[in-house]
Amino acid sequence: MFSALAVDIDGTITGMDRKLHYGACELLYNLEIPVVLATGNVLCYASAASKLMGLEGKVISENGGVLQLAFDTKPYISDNIEECEAAFDLLSSKYDLVRLDPFLRKTEITIQRGIPVEELQEALSGSNYNVEIIDTGFAIHIKSKNVNKGTGLARMAELMEIDTKDFVAIGDSVNDIEMCEIAGFSVAVGNASDELIQVADMVTSSSFGDGAQEALEYLLAEGLIA
Repeated sequence: MFSALAVDIDGTITGMDRKLHYGACELLYNLEIPVVLATGNVLCYASAASKLMGLEGKVISENGGVLQLAFDTKPYISDNIEECEAAFDLLSSKYDLVRLDPFLRKTEITIQRGIPVEELQEALSGSNYNVEIIDTGFAIHIKSKNVNKGTGLARMAELMEIDTKDFVAIGDSVNDIEMCEIAGFSVAVGNASDELIQVADMVTSSSFGDGAQEALEYLLAEGLIA
């Protein structure tokens, strides 16, 4: 039996409209094991979601850059924003970019979708910035190569005094890959990216919140979580 669960929010326990899926959220609320929300979104968004779902406030946000162990506690914030800012400035000299959440993000930069990630990455070639650009389906993220949901989960596991292999991880996008790779068991919901599907231990037949509910019901029925 696994002793904790880490689950993405957008596209995993929500649809593309970002509405939380009642069935999945009810199952998460009733779990006996701790639930960590792991998202590319900002801390206040993830913390509010955790509060609304009746969880404990354990959050991995900004793709591993900002962690919170419980509500009303000081977050753990990585120091990687400067290179992301420099990369954004370089890209802004070549493209008309719309920056998202500029006053809320502490460790990465997000921009509105529209320009292919490959084109943006090519525009950074030769710059030597230690950043990567990913598209989660909701936004494009300019982030440090050294920070991801996997490093966030490793730090969260350390703070919780358990191993990453004690976690089940559930996600839908490329930013969930590292988290799923180091978890003890991983699930990709049916709408997941091909890259995540390739590393997941289980792929649900249903998509979005229906897929998360399907995964949780399977894990409970098999006695893998409680």
